[in-house]
Amino acid sequence: MSSSMWEQMEAELRRLDTTMRELVEAGADLESATEEATARNRLVTATVDATGVLTGLVFHTDAYRGMAAAELSATLVEVIDRAQRRMADRVARAYDVFAPEGVDTAAVLRGEMDVDEALRAQGFSPHDFD
Repeated sequence: MSSSMWEQMEAELRRLDTTMRELVEAGADLESATEEATARNRLVTATVDATGVLTGLVFHTDAYRGMAAAELSATLVEVIDRAQRRMADRVARAYDVFAPEGVDTAAVLRGEMDVDEALRAQGFSPHDFD
């Protein structure tokens, strides 16, 4: 094997090593990350972790005691959903740099990626891997 081929391989291995370190750092940064959302009426704040799991609810007033159950429920669902969407966007942005061009990281994280379409976009046929 020629020395230029070895140099190219070594350069690619260094690039891969750098990318892997950056990927691990991105994951570590998200490991302790949280996102919050406060209800528009300032009644409650929801906190979620990097996986979108609800980790806290803080009621800022006792106004919830006089609310109809449906109204309180709608408020909680809305604020939790908003916190989860913020975290999902944050996670997608953190990993977006590692995704191949044309791959929607947010769609991947939501489980909505069409693998066959992603392969075609990268110039592969899904049957190349049979």
